Amino acid sequence: MGERVKIYTKTGDKGETGLLGAMRVRKNALRVETYGEVDELNACLGLTCAALTDRELVGLLVDIQRDLFAVGAHLADVRSQKAKEIEKAALPEQKVAHLERTIDRIEEQLPPLKTFILQGGCEAGARLHLARTVCRRAERRIAALAEKEEISPVILAYMNRLSDLLFVLARLVNHRAGTQEIAW
Repeated sequence: MGERVKIYTKTGDKGETGLLGAMRVRKNALRVETYGEVDELNACLGLTCAALTDRELVGLLVDIQRDLFAVGAHLADVRSQKAKEIEKAALPEQKVAHLERTIDRIEEQLPPLKTFILQGGCEAGARLHLARTVCRRAERRIAALAEKEEISPVILAYMNRLSDLLFVLARLVNHRAGTQEIAW
């Protein structure tokens, strides 16, 4: 197994953290807040997986969690150099197309949406709705960062499509559970 990663380093005790490439910034910097939002989304997806019994959906969410680590690596990389050197941090445009195909495939299984619906449903469905709202918040933070610094447009497109996918996944899980959607 490799060398253990030390959990505490004490290097952040004065309110700073390290970015990829060893640059130090304040922990409340927009860039740190931004990848923190992505990290929160990742935790929401992990919590959702704990409520799911469908192994295929869990596998899909685990793949997305890996993609979110890649997004976080890019956001933590001020010079956009280190993340490119990490193979598993790749986020090609094909990932966005894959999300779109997945959305289309899932929507074929659902009744057409004719009105806004209230978030909720069964436990896993409600967790997916929550994850979608956290995804939207992360997307807003990324957009704010992109106004100040160069951010790959693939990241914004990925996050936008991901929130759409999380919405249809919530609907799918609720539909399979027999939970009635509540119209607004």
